Amino acid sequence: MSTTASEITFRLEQKRRVQADFPGPKSIALTERRKAVVAAGVASAVPVYVADADGGIIHDVDGNSFIDLGSGIAVTSVGASDPAVVGAVKEAVEHFTHTCFMVTPYESYVALAEQLNRLTPGGHEKRTVLFNSGAEAVENAVKVARLATGRDAVVAFDHAYHGRTNLTMALTAKAMPYKTNFGPFAPEVYRMPMSYPYREENLSITGAEAAKRAITMIEKQIGGDQVAAVIIEPIQGEGGFIVPAEGFLPALAAWAKANGVVFIADEVQSGFCRTGEWFAVDHEGVVPDIITMAKGIAGGMPLSAITGRADLLDAVHPGGLGGTYGGNPVACAAALAAIGSMEEYNLAGRARHIEQLATGRLQELQAELAGAGKSVIGDIRGRGAMLAVELVQAGSKEPNPELTKAVAAACLKEGVIILTCGTYGNVIRLLPPLVITDDLLNDGLDVLAAAIKANA
Repeated sequence: MSTTASEITFRLEQKRRVQADFPGPKSIALTERRKAVVAAGVASAVPVYVADADGGIIHDVDGNSFIDLGSGIAVTSVGASDPAVVGAVKEAVEHFTHTCFMVTPYESYVALAEQLNRLTPGGHEKRTVLFNSGAEAVENAVKVARLATGRDAVVAFDHAYHGRTNLTMALTAKAMPYKTNFGPFAPEVYRMPMSYPYREENLSITGAEAAKRAITMIEKQIGGDQVAAVIIEPIQGEGGFIVPAEGFLPALAAWAKANGVVFIADEVQSGFCRTGEWFAVDHEGVVPDIITMAKGIAGGMPLSAITGRADLLDAVHPGGLGGTYGGNPVACAAALAAIGSMEEYNLAGRARHIEQLATGRLQELQAELAGAGKSVIGDIRGRGAMLAVELVQAGSKEPNPELTKAVAAACLKEGVIILTCGTYGNVIRLLPPLVITDDLLNDGLDVLAAAIKANA
């Protein structure tokens, strides 16, 4: 595939168009219906209801067209209605929607496990188990690590996000909205300092030094021989798209190996070509013992997986892993098709092109604002099509969540959907579909730049 995405044909015109009465009457009516039946705890970032989506465009029920720079939180990397995924789902549904792999198994589960064993880092013998969500994958990765090692302690990191179940809330660092009033949480979870280059007190600290800082705390507070697993997002997601300093991940992985600790890479958000490689750990050649996957795995169908060393996963007794819907046949078919599209279109290469295009635009904006005395862009970071803009109070590193909210709202008004994140609520994250065209991406970046300049 060319890096202009010119070889992909889309059903929908790849242009934004927002009417003056946004949100429209149909979306407003649906919001009123929703209030009467949907729990208030389920929040939505955008007050419109989707009717259709394709490539980098979302159509709402009132006829508005939005540029999608969120991909359903890094899910629709191949687009929201990739023809190969749609065709695979239709064919699978025509045969059977469910039998439960634990009762009467089927080939697509096995075929997908073969693909994941092939694509994930390392040439060692591997085993795969399929589940439904990222949190479920994380839960099961920890289960496997505890059983295989006979240890209890699990190490997670500052700014981490691992899910909304009880154990994964314990692993998650941010209280609101994920943890507040939902405790008590699962025990034997310990939190260590992350490598966050932009916010390190010592800006010259290397990745290896930051890893040593964390390892020293692990050995003092827990003891290496008591740790079952270290779990980390190679690029942190909800915490702010934090890319640790080079050398941080390899040093942690080496310590884990030396101490019989299972190193779990949580690639739920960063996996499947999102960062310009199949997995984010590939950038530094790190081979995890277990890797967790979801989001971009199946083109929008609910599916997750863990793939890991055969000796670890095979240590679990028969019946110890599974679930009624885990590896649903329709979702497996979608995943096989999505992986095929990623390879056919070279979406890892496309992600690297998106990084080059977007980072260049954002750096120009950062310099322009600084020259005007409005240095509100503190940091631009990320890899591939997993990019972040951290907004701060002008002339400082003080987080600026108010500006972040204002920019997101201004973009939406102009027909561009962007997501925010970060421990301090001050990070704009860019997660466009990897099939987005250059023209559409540039249009979205124009809107984003205008919104930041207007509100800075």
